[in-house]
Amino acid sequence: MKTYIKRTLILSISIFIAVSCSEDEFLKEEPLDFFDPANSFVTLENFESSLADLYAKYRYIFYTGDSGGFFSFSYQWGTDILKNARDTEEARRFGNYVSTLDPTGSVPEWHWDRWYKIIANANTIIAKLDNSELTDKEKIRVEGEARLFRALSYRHLVYLYGGVPLVLEELSEPKTDFTRASKDDVLNQIIIDATFAATNLPDIAEVDDGKLCNLVAQHLLAETYISLDNFDEAIAAASVVIENPSTALMTDRFGSRAGEMPGDVYWDLFRRGNQNRSSGNLESLWVAQIEHDIPGGLLTTDENSGNLYERYHSPVTWTLNDPDGNPGMLGPRSDLNVAGRGVSFLRPTAFFEDDLWLDNFDNDIRNAPHNYVRDVIYDNPESAWFGKSAKDNPGPTLLNQDWRWYPHLSKVTTPGNHPANVIADPTLNILKNSAGPTFSDAYYLRLAETYLLRAEAYLGKGEMGNAAADINRIRERSNALPVTPGEVDLDFILDERARELAMEEQRRITLQRVDKLVERVRLYNDLNTDDILDHHNIWPIPAKEIEANINGKLEQNPGY
Repeated sequence: MKTYIKRTLILSISIFIAVSCSEDEFLKEEPLDFFDPANSFVTLENFESSLADLYAKYRYIFYTGDSGGFFSFSYQWGTDILKNARDTEEARRFGNYVSTLDPTGSVPEWHWDRWYKIIANANTIIAKLDNSELTDKEKIRVEGEARLFRALSYRHLVYLYGGVPLVLEELSEPKTDFTRASKDDVLNQIIIDATFAATNLPDIAEVDDGKLCNLVAQHLLAETYISLDNFDEAIAAASVVIENPSTALMTDRFGSRAGEMPGDVYWDLFRRGNQNRSSGNLESLWVAQIEHDIPGGLLTTDENSGNLYERYHSPVTWTLNDPDGNPGMLGPRSDLNVAGRGVSFLRPTAFFEDDLWLDNFDNDIRNAPHNYVRDVIYDNPESAWFGKSAKDNPGPTLLNQDWRWYPHLSKVTTPGNHPANVIADPTLNILKNSAGPTFSDAYYLRLAETYLLRAEAYLGKGEMGNAAADINRIRERSNALPVTPGEVDLDFILDERARELAMEEQRRITLQRVDKLVERVRLYNDLNTDDILDHHNIWPIPAKEIEANINGKLEQNPGY
C-alpha cells in the first residue's frame, strides 16, 4: 500500500480522433479515452488517485519543497531552538525576519499558495462525490479524508496568517472578491471538518501505514479546542487518542536495531523502518511515507529528493581539517560521528544545545550522546590527530567557520544504515555526494505530542496535577526527573515539546499558535533577537493576493 500513498495524481490526456464518422457524429464526440471533469471523478479509483495527490502535496510542503528544500524548513528556522547555521541574512533561511517576511517575499507566498492548492483540490473531491459511482459508505470515507486535509491546511494558514479567506466550495472560475474570515471563524471551520473526519474515518487499527484515521482528527480537534479556550473538549478529544487500545507510548526497545548499543527506546523511534505501526510502533499516529526506490516513490540517487533533514541539520563535519591544517576526516560517512552528508544549514540555538537540558543533562536519554551528538572525532588515520576530539582540538576551518560542526540530533540521520547505492566505499562507509536525505519515513504526529497537548489543556483549566501527570508520562520514558504541579506553566510545556519533538513538530506553528514566538526568539535565538519585531508572530498576507483581489478587500496584517 505504500505505492498508493506515494504516487501523485497523473492525468494522461489523449486526443480522440474520429476516423470514419459524419460531421454530426463528430460534433457529438463523447470523452471516452481522456480525462475531463465529467469522467475524472467517477470511480473509487479516480477518487483514491486524487486523495493520493493530497498526501503527496502535503508531504511536499515539509519534505520535498522547492529551491532545494529551503521553503520546507520555514517551520524550523528562526525559532527558539533552531536558527540559520551560517548566520547569514538570507531571507529563505530566516537570517533576518524583516527581509524574510516582506509581503512581496517568496516565503509567505510559497506557503500560502500550497496550502490553498490543497484546499482547492479537497473542495473538488468533495464536490464531485454526489455524481460519482461510489457507495454511500465510500463517499463518507473519501469526504472524511478530503475534509481532514482541508482542516489541516486551514490549521497552518490560521496560525501563520491569522484570519484568512474561507473557501469551502469548488471554484469553477476566477474569483477576485475574497474577504478574510476572523481567526475564530477559521478555527471553528477546522472543528467542523475535523469532527466530520473523526466521526467517519476508520480507526487507526484499520488503516494502512501513512493513511489518515479518526485519531489524527481527534488530535487536531484537541489542539484547535485549546486555541478556542474550550479546554474540556480539548481534554476529551486528546483522551480519545490516548485511551485508544491500539495506541501506547513505546517504553521498551523495539524494531530494526533494538539489539544495538549504545541505544535506547528513544533512539529506536527514529531508526529506519521503525516509524510505522507495521513495525510494532504503537506510538505513531500519522507518518509521512518517504521511503525510496519503490514504484512511484523517490530516488536515493537524487540528493534533493525526500526528507532533507539530514542534509540541512547535520553539520558539514566531513570537511574539517585538523589543527595542523591537514585533512582530519575521511569524508561523508554513514556513522554517528560524521552524521551522513550534512551541509550545516539548520543549527540548534545555544538554548537548545545547553540551557534546556541543565537539570537533567546526564540522565535524560533524549540528551544521550547517541541521541544528541555533542562531539566529533578525527577519523583520518593519516592525521596526527586521529582519534582525538575535533571539538576540543579545532582546526583552521572550524576556527574560522564555526558552522562546520555543532551538536546535532541523530534522529535526522540513519547512521550505519544508508542505502547501498549511496555508499561509495562500503569498507570505510564513505557516502557519495548524492547522499543527504534522511532515508526513512517521518512522523507527522506521535502519541507523545498528544500527551503534551492534553497537559496544555489541563493547564488552561487550572488542573496542574493532571498537567504534570501527562508531562511526566513523557519524562518517565526519558528518565528525566518528574515535574511538580507547581513547576508547570506554558513555557515548561514548550520546553518539553522541544526536548521530545524537535525536528518533528512544526515548531513555528506551535509557537505562533500560543503567541510565544516573538518572546521566545528574543530570549533564546541569538541570530534573530534584534530583527524579529512584535508583528512577526503572524505572517503578512502575500502582496500579490491583495493586488489580484480587485473586487474585494483583503486587509493586510498590522505592521506590514
